[in-house]
Amino acid sequence: MIALALVVGPIGGGGFSAPAMAQATVEAPDYEAWNTVARRAEGAIESGRASDEAYTALREELVRWREQLLAAQDINTARIATVRNQIAALGPAPAEGSTETEDLAARRAELNASLTELLAPVQRAVEAHSRAEGLVREIDSILRDRQADALLERDSSPLNPAHWPRAWTSLTSSMRATVQETERNWSSQARRTVLRDDLPVVIGLILVALVLLFRGRRWMEALTTRAFDRFGNTLAALAVSTGQVIVPTAGVMLLVGALVSSGLLGLRGLALAQSLPTLVLAFFTARWIAGRVFPKSGGTLLEGEVSAEQSATLRNLAGALGAVTGLFAVLGALARQENYEGAVNAVLFLPLHVLGGLLLFKLGRVLRGYCRDAHDAANSGVFQLSIVAFMSRAAMLIGVVAPLLAAAGYTAAAQTLVVPPAETLAVFGCLLILGVIVNEAYRLLVGISVEESAAALVPTLVNFVLVVCSLPVLALIWGARWTDLTEILARFQEGFALGDTRIQPSDFLVLLIVFALGFAVTRMVQGGLKNAVLPKTQIDPGGRNAIVSGVGYLGIFLAALIAITAAGINLSALAVVAGALSVGIGFGLRAVVENFVAGIILLVERPIGEGDWIEVGSNMGIVKAISVRSTRIETFDKTEVIVPNADFISGTVTNWTRGNIAGRLIVSVGVAYGTDTRRVSQILQEIAEAQPLVVVNPPPTILFAGFGADALDFEMRMILRDVNFSLSVKNEVHHQIAERFAAEGIEVPFAQRDIWLRNPEALRPVPPLAGADPEPDDNGADEGDNGRTDGAPSSGEDRSAAASSPSQEDRT
Repeated sequence: MIALALVVGPIGGGGFSAPAMAQATVEAPDYEAWNTVARRAEGAIESGRASDEAYTALREELVRWREQLLAAQDINTARIATVRNQIAALGPAPAEGSTETEDLAARRAELNASLTELLAPVQRAVEAHSRAEGLVREIDSILRDRQADALLERDSSPLNPAHWPRAWTSLTSSMRATVQETERNWSSQARRTVLRDDLPVVIGLILVALVLLFRGRRWMEALTTRAFDRFGNTLAALAVSTGQVIVPTAGVMLLVGALVSSGLLGLRGLALAQSLPTLVLAFFTARWIAGRVFPKSGGTLLEGEVSAEQSATLRNLAGALGAVTGLFAVLGALARQENYEGAVNAVLFLPLHVLGGLLLFKLGRVLRGYCRDAHDAANSGVFQLSIVAFMSRAAMLIGVVAPLLAAAGYTAAAQTLVVPPAETLAVFGCLLILGVIVNEAYRLLVGISVEESAAALVPTLVNFVLVVCSLPVLALIWGARWTDLTEILARFQEGFALGDTRIQPSDFLVLLIVFALGFAVTRMVQGGLKNAVLPKTQIDPGGRNAIVSGVGYLGIFLAALIAITAAGINLSALAVVAGALSVGIGFGLRAVVENFVAGIILLVERPIGEGDWIEVGSNMGIVKAISVRSTRIETFDKTEVIVPNADFISGTVTNWTRGNIAGRLIVSVGVAYGTDTRRVSQILQEIAEAQPLVVVNPPPTILFAGFGADALDFEMRMILRDVNFSLSVKNEVHHQIAERFAAEGIEVPFAQRDIWLRNPEALRPVPPLAGADPEPDDNGADEGDNGRTDGAPSSGEDRSAAASSPSQEDRT
C-alpha cells in the first residue's frame, strides 16, 4: 500500500492532483464573442422562423461554448482552496460587538478581498454556462415541437379518387423528366466525349456489378457451407456468411458508380441511383438476419423449436419487409427531389404502407404461433419467449393501425409505424447473432463445451452489455435525434455538484482504477504473508489467519482512502450525508455491525481458531473458517453451521482443544446389587490403565458414584492425551468392560418393574348360566354381549375393568 500511495500520490495528492494540473491550462473565454453568439441565438429563438438546419447549426455552436464555459468554472480552483484554508486558519470571524487584533483583522480583510477577486471569473463562467444551457434547451424544445407537428400532420386522404390522377401524373412526369435529362446529357457532345474516354471503365464496372449482384450471393452461400465444414465452428461460418450482404451491395454500388461516371444521369436520376444501394442493403440484410436466426438447416437461435415451414415463411416475410423498407427510401428520395405536395405523397406511399402493414401482421401471426408452441413445449415462461410474444402482438397491431393511419392521411405517422418496427426486428436479430458469436468465442478461448458456454456468466454479462449498447440505436430508430443522445452524454460527462465539489464520470473511473490497484496489492501482500512469511514463524494457525485478515481490512481501507483522494473527491462535503446515514445504519444494520465488531474481537483475542473443537449453544463441531460476520463450523455429522460472531461474544463457548488437546473422559458403568464393589473398581482400574491414550500422571480414577435405582454406579475418570479420540477410547473401554465382566461373572443389571393388579377377577369373562338361552336382539347378537360378536368384552365389562385396574403401573 505504501508503494501504491507513492504511485498515485502525484495524482491525488494536494497540489499535484489531476484537477490541479488541468487547471493550469484553463483559459478565460472571450465573453464578447460569447455575448454576440448568445444574442444571435436569442433572436433566432424569439423569431421562431429559422429552419431546422439553422437551429441545428446554432445549437452545435452553443454546445461548444457551453463546454468551454464549463471548463472555465475550474479557473483558480487550487488558489481558491488555498485562500479558503488560510481564512479558516485565522479562526472564525468575531461575533457582532467583538473585536480582534488589528493585524489579524487586516489579514482577514486582505484574504477575503483576494478570495472575492479569485471567485469573480468563476462566477461569471457559471452565469454564462447557465445562459448557454438555457439556450440549448430552448432550441431542443423548438426542434422537438416541430418533429411532433410533422409526425401528426394530416394530409388529404389517399382514398379520395380525386387525388389519384394528380398522383399518377406527378409520378409519370418525374419518370419522363428523368428520361429527358438522360437524353439531354446524351445529346451533349462534351458528355459523349467523356463517356467515350471512360467507356472501358464503365463497361468493366457494369459487368463486375452484374456478376456480383446475380451470382455473388450464391457463391457466398456455398463458401459459407464450405467454411463450416472445414473449420467446424460457427464463427468462421458467420464471418463468411456476411458476404451474402456485402457482395450484392458492393455490386449495386459499382453499378451506381458506373452510371454516375457515365455522366448521363441528371438530378432525378442521381437521386434514384444513389438510393438503390439502400434498397439492396435493406433486402439482403433482412434475408441474412432471418437466415441466421431461422436457418435452412433447421433449428433457431430462439428458445424452442421452429418447423421447417415456419422458418421458410419467416425468411420470406423478413426479406419482403426489408425490400419494403428500402422502397420507402427510394420513393422518399424521389419525393424530396420533386417536392411533391401532401396529397400526392399520401397516394404514392399508400401501397407501401398497406404492403408493409400486411407483412408485419403476417410476421407477427407466425411468431405468435411459434411462441405458443414453444411455450407449451417448455411448460414454463421463458423470458426470451415473452419478448418475442410481445413483439409479435405489437407487429400484428401495427400491421392493422399503420394502413388505417395512411388511409386517413397521416402519412408520416404511418411510415413511422412501418419502418421502425422492421428495423427494431433487425436489431433484435442482430443481438441474437452477436450472442451466438460471444458464446462461441468464449467457448473457443476457454475450451469448454457448448452447454457450459451457454450457462457461463461471462457471455451473459457481455450479452447484457450489448443489449444496453443497442438502446441508443433503438432510440434513433424510433425518432430520437442525435443531438438528444449527445445532450444526455454531455450531461453525464458534466457530472453533478456535491457541495463545493463537482463529481464527474472520470472521477469515478479514477476511483475504480486506483481502488482496483489497491485491492490487488492488498491481495498480493496477503498471499505473501500467508504462504511465504507467516509459515516460517512460530505463530499458530489462528494467529496467522488473524494477521492476514487484519492486513486485508487495513489494505482495503487504505485503498479506498487513496482512491477517493486520487479522484479529487472532497470528503468534507459528504460529512452531513455520512452523519445522516450513520443513524440509519445504526438502527437498520445493528445486527450486522454487532457481528462485524464481534468478528474483529475474535480475530484479535483469538478465543477460538480454525481447527478447534468447540461447542456454542446447541452446536458442536470443528471450526473451519472465521470471517468478519460469521464463523463456519463443521459438525460431526458433516453438516455446515454458520454461527453469527455475536453469539461467541454474548454466549458461552466451550473450546475442547484450545491451547491443549488433552482432556478428561468419563465412562459410567453399573453393576448388580450384591457384586463385590472393590473387585469391580480393580477391574475398571486395570482397563483404564491399559488404554494407550490415557496419561499416567494424573492416573485414572475409579469413583464409586452411588447407589442407583437399579444398579451400583461407577465412573471411570481418565485424562486423554488427545481428546479428539475420546469416542474411540470410550468404544474400546466399553468392549473391554463387557469382556471382563463376562469372564468375572459380574452382572450388568437392567431396569425391572413389577405390576400389581388390585382386582384381577374383574378382568375374567363371566360364564353363562346352565340351560340359559338368551334371546338374540334385533341384530341377531346376544343381549349379554350388547350386540358384539367379535368376542370382545362387553361395555359393562370394559367399565368394570377400567374401574378396577390401576391408571398407572405401580413401581416396587
